[in-house]
Amino acid sequence: MHCDDLRPASLGLFSEEDLQQPAHIQVLGPQSRVLRGFALPWVEHLLPQLERVLEQAPFRHMVTPGGFSMSVGLSSCGQLGWTTDPSGYRYSPVDPQSSRPWPAMPKVFRQLAQAAADAAGFTGFSPDSCLINCYRPGSKMSLHQDKNERDYRAPIVSLSLGLPAIFLFGGQQRSDKSQRVPLLHGDVVVWGGVDRLRFHGVMPIKEGTHALLGQQRINLTFRQAGAGQEFERKTRSAGQRPND
Repeated sequence: MHCDDLRPASLGLFSEEDLQQPAHIQVLGPQSRVLRGFALPWVEHLLPQLERVLEQAPFRHMVTPGGFSMSVGLSSCGQLGWTTDPSGYRYSPVDPQSSRPWPAMPKVFRQLAQAAADAAGFTGFSPDSCLINCYRPGSKMSLHQDKNERDYRAPIVSLSLGLPAIFLFGGQQRSDKSQRVPLLHGDVVVWGGVDRLRFHGVMPIKEGTHALLGQQRINLTFRQAGAGQEFERKTRSAGQRPND
């Protein structure tokens, strides 16, 4: 099964119990939370919209400024999308693969992101960018900060779908010790305020098959990147990568 194939898969290592975890809130830091099972009531409406977005902007393995192909498949929707190539990492209103604007952010995406932000204590969140990452077994995301958004007052809202993952949530310095946080289908991580620039990443995804998404983990990361304005800015450091 490819990352752009969102058809239901046969039941494998992860059963329907993954879809029924009890909802609760886990505290990671002063202004960072895991909303366990928060998105489960939304999944039925999310997946068809996600499939439509990916029909317009399929996953692709972008090349980093250092010349390496990323193990994670990337796409975007909203006013701004994330791109990377030998010239740098940046937000852009245009999908470089199609030379057209990124697909519009579905209404249900925005509603979920705003509801999750509210639940974590961040009111007024208005995402203009949704990064969509596809992890296959073995894919990972190295520790990084999200530093290319114009206004750090807005939180990051990150939804996990499909295979489980171990989310690394560190400190303000790359060398700080990271928490290892298991994430399951339907979990949403929200961080902002004093925690906004904490380093984070994802450990290599383990082999498995999820009942709905098969052998993949899909991550939707919502950001308020450009305050609603057409925006493109390269990062200052090639060490910064799209977040989980």
